[in-house]
Amino acid sequence: EMVMAVHDSLMPKMNTITKLIGALNAKVDSTETGMQYEAAKKDLQAAHKSMMDWMQSFGERFDHEEILNGKELSEEKKELLKEEEENVKTLKQEINTSIENAELLLNEK
Repeated sequence: EMVMAVHDSLMPKMNTITKLIGALNAKVDSTETGMQYEAAKKDLQAAHKSMMDWMQSFGERFDHEEILNGKELSEEKKELLKEEEENVKTLKQEINTSIENAELLLNEK
């Protein structure tokens, strides 16, 4: 339940990431500042990829009934879910940090 709540809070941020990548891309050049935009863009792209990879991995570990309908989990799946809770917390941090850094960079220059 917690895992899906975090997932649901992160999904709208994928659109924000895409928009920020576009804004940064327009500012990338060979100057020092341009390289900062490039680094921020790469962080956003990595965060986006992490989200896609996490969703795929989660979908492979749990079936539709377990994810959406609260089907009882085996002991093994309960352990996997604990792992996924940690994974999604790390993912949330990566996404939020990359967005914050990109927005700060775009707002200060």
